[in-house]
Amino acid sequence: MSKDWLELTDKVIIVTGGSSGIGDAIVRELAGHGADVVNADLKPGNFESERVTFVKTDVTSKKDVKNIVEKTASKFEHIDGLVNNAGINLPRLLVDAQKPSGKYELTENDFEKMFTVNVKSVYLMSQLIGHYMAKQGRGVIVNMSSEAGLEGSQGQSIYAGTKGAINALTRSWAKELGEFNIRVVGVAPGIMEATGLRTLAYEEALAYSRHKTVADIRAGYKSKTTTPLGRSGHLYEVANLVSYFLSERASYITGVTTNVAGGKSRG
Repeated sequence: MSKDWLELTDKVIIVTGGSSGIGDAIVRELAGHGADVVNADLKPGNFESERVTFVKTDVTSKKDVKNIVEKTASKFEHIDGLVNNAGINLPRLLVDAQKPSGKYELTENDFEKMFTVNVKSVYLMSQLIGHYMAKQGRGVIVNMSSEAGLEGSQGQSIYAGTKGAINALTRSWAKELGEFNIRVVGVAPGIMEATGLRTLAYEEALAYSRHKTVADIRAGYKSKTTTPLGRSGHLYEVANLVSYFLSERASYITGVTTNVAGGKSRG
């Protein structure tokens, strides 16, 4: 099938957290389809292309968000899409009965950090770019959720909570912005192939919260009892769906969050 099928050539799309992991895969995919991609991240990624512009951005800062919107609009004179991908996950227990107030028990700082990065940034980006899209009478916002936000996840309750909030925002904003011909959709990945974000520290925290070993956690990545397809997802499989939602091929799809998790339906 031709790359032109999605007709994304010269579309201007801002991707937050586009320097690593799923964000990097999305940037590469969109650039490959001929889109002009603006990567909003704290550090540039390794992918270089004349189609990619990096703008150093703290997505939790309204000043930084305003800056990237203004720079993008000035350079390209239109903004067709936004992918709210930036996020953080700190596995924590609400109550650690064995070690109260221990390393892996939830703190206010953990709570505020996850909600600030995962939810506040989505609000800031979507509102400022939403104003711009409303004036131009079109646009697409893709919010990156998680399978955990649909099903809950042991040891990741606050992360799951932030993604549950994203799901609700997606549905609500689709209702609000539809009159301006702006679509809002969500994408919820499940267990994905390893990236720099899947650190030993992350695995140790998750293993502790689930009373398992790191080896048990790693075995679960490819377990059919966890994921019916029996494998971790590829990053490009998420990027493929995001690209589709940003295209006019998905012109009547809004207000939904689609699971990309190989059939996984429990945390």
